[in-house]
Amino acid sequence: MAAQSKTPRRRKAARADPAPVATATWAERVADRSPVVQRSRDRGVEQATSIVGAARRLIESKGPSFTTNELIKEAGIALQTFYRYFPGKDSLMLAVIENIIDENCAAFREARRLPGPMERLRFYVDATVRALVSPGRGPSFMTSEHFRLQTLYPAEVSRATQHYTDLLVEEIRDAMAAGRVHPSDPEYSAWLITQLTMAVFHHYDCAGLDEPADRIAERLWEFCLGALQGPPPAGVRSQSPRRTAKARREGNAGKAGAPSTRAHLRDGRV
Repeated sequence: MAAQSKTPRRRKAARADPAPVATATWAERVADRSPVVQRSRDRGVEQATSIVGAARRLIESKGPSFTTNELIKEAGIALQTFYRYFPGKDSLMLAVIENIIDENCAAFREARRLPGPMERLRFYVDATVRALVSPGRGPSFMTSEHFRLQTLYPAEVSRATQHYTDLLVEEIRDAMAAGRVHPSDPEYSAWLITQLTMAVFHHYDCAGLDEPADRIAERLWEFCLGALQGPPPAGVRSQSPRRTAKARREGNAGKAGAPSTRAHLRDGRV
């Protein structure tokens, strides 16, 4: 999530949305690392983009285990040129992840043709889960490298995924204005949906699909929709579950080792 200013205000004022601030892209941040590059920023962005493109081609052909020598050969650059833009391979992998997310978010903008914010929200969630069946090494790369880099560079990974969260925030706010949802905190709700969607994606990419990706996306959206819509209006009682927790415990008494009804639990997947 974006950091908030800690500068105290002199007087209490009504809450207002902050003015939009231009955020540098990953390529612009990479280009700004070198004083030499700052004198020719456009050329720097072009060169950084070319290096990331070479890395993505190598990832598709052999996964993220390529060497720096293989990269500079693929990109057609000298080793010192690589280090001018990237302190090391991890910095390059972070740029690749952000580049992929940026491309996906740009493609998601096509959802503007959909009739309303709820339809667009569902599209963002569905499209992310359906990427599990995309060809190539992209899904597995995102899973393995996201987890690895998250532990080493949490702020940088958070910044990369913020682009997706921003899309969700925009649609949640529009849905609130239309009276379709009423979360107490749209920004935090968008962040939670982002984290949940990524967790579902990573789980099934590692464990394998136990049902069609479309069905997984449908289940995930139903959960997100229930969270966004919140509790039922006053005076409306929610339906009781078919089996309470107590009934389940009583029904399962003496049946230790009974198989689960869910395939992924039978297989020991969590």
